[in-house]
Amino acid sequence: MRWLTQLKMRFLMLTKRQHAAEQLEDEFSFHLEQQIAENIASGMSETKARQAALRTFGNPTLLREQTRETWNWNMLESLLRDLRYSVRTLRRTPGFAAMSILVMALGIGANVALFTVVRGVLLKPLPFADSDRLIVITEGGDEVSPDHPVAGGIFEAWKQQSHSFSGLALTGGAEFNFSAGDTTGTQLAESLHGANISANLLPVLGVQPAFGRGFTPADDRREAQGTAILSWQLWMRRFGGNRAILNQTVHLNSQPYTVIGIMPAWFSYPDPTTQLWTPLYHDKPTALMISRDQHEFRAVGRLLPGVSESTARAEISLIVNRIRSQHADDPYISLKANTRPLLEDMVGDIRRPLYVLLAATGCVLLIACLNVANLLVARAAARKKELAIRTALGGSRLRRIRERIVESLLLSTAGGAFGLAFAALALKWLVQARSEMTRVESIHIDATVAAFTIAVVAFCALLSGLISAFSSGDRNILASLQSASRSTSPGQSRVTLRRVLLSLEVGLTVVLLIGAGLLLESYARLRSANLGCITDNVLTMRIMVPRMQGSQPAQLVNFYEQLLDRVRALPGVKAAGFTDVIPGQGYWEDANFSIPEHPALPAGVGLFAINRWVDPGYFNAIGIPILKGRGLDPSRKLDRVDEVVISKLFADKYFPGEDPIGRHLRVTDGTAVYLFRVVGIAGDIRYSLGEDPAPIQYFSLLAGVKNNGSLIVRSSSNVEQLALPIQRIIQSLDRNLPVSDILTMDQLLGRSTVDQSFNATLLVGFAALSLILAAVGLFGVLSYIVAQRTSEIGVRIALGAQREQVLRLVLADGLRPALVGLALGLIAAAGTTRLIQSMLYGTRPLDLTVFTAVSALLLAVAAGACLVPAWRASRLDPVQALRSE
Repeated sequence: MRWLTQLKMRFLMLTKRQHAAEQLEDEFSFHLEQQIAENIASGMSETKARQAALRTFGNPTLLREQTRETWNWNMLESLLRDLRYSVRTLRRTPGFAAMSILVMALGIGANVALFTVVRGVLLKPLPFADSDRLIVITEGGDEVSPDHPVAGGIFEAWKQQSHSFSGLALTGGAEFNFSAGDTTGTQLAESLHGANISANLLPVLGVQPAFGRGFTPADDRREAQGTAILSWQLWMRRFGGNRAILNQTVHLNSQPYTVIGIMPAWFSYPDPTTQLWTPLYHDKPTALMISRDQHEFRAVGRLLPGVSESTARAEISLIVNRIRSQHADDPYISLKANTRPLLEDMVGDIRRPLYVLLAATGCVLLIACLNVANLLVARAAARKKELAIRTALGGSRLRRIRERIVESLLLSTAGGAFGLAFAALALKWLVQARSEMTRVESIHIDATVAAFTIAVVAFCALLSGLISAFSSGDRNILASLQSASRSTSPGQSRVTLRRVLLSLEVGLTVVLLIGAGLLLESYARLRSANLGCITDNVLTMRIMVPRMQGSQPAQLVNFYEQLLDRVRALPGVKAAGFTDVIPGQGYWEDANFSIPEHPALPAGVGLFAINRWVDPGYFNAIGIPILKGRGLDPSRKLDRVDEVVISKLFADKYFPGEDPIGRHLRVTDGTAVYLFRVVGIAGDIRYSLGEDPAPIQYFSLLAGVKNNGSLIVRSSSNVEQLALPIQRIIQSLDRNLPVSDILTMDQLLGRSTVDQSFNATLLVGFAALSLILAAVGLFGVLSYIVAQRTSEIGVRIALGAQREQVLRLVLADGLRPALVGLALGLIAAAGTTRLIQSMLYGTRPLDLTVFTAVSALLLAVAAGACLVPAWRASRLDPVQALRSE
């Protein structure tokens, strides 16, 4: 237990150190005097007696040090001494310190910010009980369409026949016209995105409302009274957090619903835009909920303990396959079932972009460390003579390494502190700018992020400090003193090291620049993709007409006609139309059809095409040309609607080599079958940016079967000024009818490409930062080399060298590491850019234009960074340069 006694003594010495030192001196003096007295008693003179006593005891100073080592904190004292020395050194060079701290702050801050996002979105478990046992289930088809939403009838079969789940729940998207009394008692209408959920969804997820209660099976019946649960954000925004709204009535799509609960602030399933929830089986028609071929829902299951995802997938796939075999004549029934973890389903397509951005920040951090290491090597070269003298006086190599690491740790810690503040500001901006991003509520700095920051700081300190420390490892003290003299050029080892570090910096910068260039080119091509329609001066606004009692289809048709007639009469309006889905806004829905004039298809085989419901003036409003035949007849309404316009791709695919005009489509909608006559062929459009056109069939909105969609208005110029007059027209038709998403087509397309724009912008920012750091590094290296070679350059000029020759010589010396780094970067980029291939649209990973542009940009920046020190070298006065010797 000797070590325990020593440890106890060390802690006691923290408070009684001075007293212990005095006691030690007294004890040494006592024993020395006793020995001297014994020597004198034996016949020695006083002088010889003292000398003999000292020989017996040994070196008193060494004895004192050995004694203190048993109860002093020598290592801690040494570190504190090194820390004080580093602080004094950095205070003498404030410019160097500020530059190093800034570089570290940028690198560390970017990494901490991206790590916080990646951890919050991708790595942190979902805030549900045993979230690792939650999976999302979809129906599966062939390779062309591997995933489908779930049909209500298929879900019921899973619930009844599967044995792998402790619970299965169903969700579906919904749009609501929401109106409720505010604090003044007025009814304020707005359009909200919500969700229909089965009554057991919250128990399956393991979540309960913050206030009130969840849905019960009694609430989730068609004949039950309407009930709703509000999101925390809607509750705070609309009702000021007043719990009195519980058990009160709000109106959704003109129908009364009782508010029974408020969800916690973090809950937003199934997506961040969800603001309220209603019972699924209460809201949806019974026929839809028992249909096996109308795919509209998302299923969530909680696995039983001990049941794997693969086992559950095999079981529910078998159930789907059995149903398909029993109804082989229905092509809409899927072939199998697919599953994936709920977390993977929620993060969707943002996983790869986030990891790519995190890798980019890692490159920025490495560049920052290499830059600081370069600065430390430069300072070590300037202090080479001082360090050589200290070595000659007994300073150990370990001590020098420790000093460098402590100095680097001091810089990295300061950079980490500023970087953490920078990361906090960046995350605040990110959460506001990307509030719609999945799991954005999980993004915040916590203890794990703080630990990651400490680890990054330690990494930066070790990397920068060790590179600097080992660069000054000269064992030949005389050679070091000679190379540090004024008349001798600097040691080439340090110059070579700095060039190697710069080449690595430039190589990493090239990789980032090429990645950013590819994403920028991809984004530009995506935004310039031809949708197949007019996008300039086109205004859109989303409208959802409440479902009315009585003759609902006739009222809907009357509303659409009145709205369009009055909008078209506004000054400045060139054309107006209505559609359920705007071009570029997604696939949405399709329909199974057959062609009576063609041979009958085998049982279970069907033809599919995208459905669009439009008014007859839609094609003119959006600028989709009618290539053959005519558009939809505005006089045909309600039950008389029997016409369809098909796209060119539809005609080419399903009517090859024949004229489709006058032919018929037999369209199946659940159990109902409708016959439509083809009257025209329209130009192809893209249903989504980044996707190729697909076959589309256009049906007349005047059938009165759609109660929601988007109004499209085209003007000759400044279409935004029409928004307010159109809203007044809508209010005059129905004062409680809200309008949402009032955007031009350009804004709508910009919103649909916000992910690509955001990813490209961030990566360009990181690449620009790395380019600046590389340029600063090149400038610093060449400035240092020129300063060290002042006398040599002066001699060259004095002996007749032309100033242009000196300029070329120094410029070539500076560009050499840039060229090496460029070559390394191009090779590395050729391999790494394949990792972002799935994020590119219309752009190849080895795009020659991007590689050439990046090479030219980097060489131009490198030449600019090297030009100033090269020009200074060529302007040297040889007399002044030689006189300084």
